[in-house]
Amino acid sequence: MHKRVMDTASAQTPGEELIIAVEQMVRYVRQSATAGGLSTAASSALGRLGREGPQRLTELARAENVSQPNMTQLVTRMERAGLVRRVADRTDGRGVLVEATDTGLEVFRQRRAERARALERLVAELTGPEQRAVRTALPALARAIQQHQARS
Repeated sequence: MHKRVMDTASAQTPGEELIIAVEQMVRYVRQSATAGGLSTAASSALGRLGREGPQRLTELARAENVSQPNMTQLVTRMERAGLVRRVADRTDGRGVLVEATDTGLEVFRQRRAERARALERLVAELTGPEQRAVRTALPALARAIQQHQARS
């Protein structure tokens, strides 16, 4: 057994309380997605390709905050599994893009559906006012993130 590093009963700022809640929620929802048996890194990269479309390997590595050699290895494993493929960049004949295959997109959709069901189960356990607050707050935070990223 291991010791807890931090006593959760100690005084925390509202930001700290919120980040702890977000971390717990994200961990729970991520662990609920099992389709495709993907690692967290593979799931994240496939999710990005599913949401944003084909990307250069260097862009994907930067967006996922991993080194290019690590992303190359990950893409190679995902390619062998039939989840992604490398295609020529139509705008630059020398470039190569990584794109999700139909199989990869289906795994992406299945994983998103599993995560959505997990979040719905959590929200269903809340009181009516709490449910309304979550359904208002989470989309508002998503909009704030999008606006922040657009300014950056």
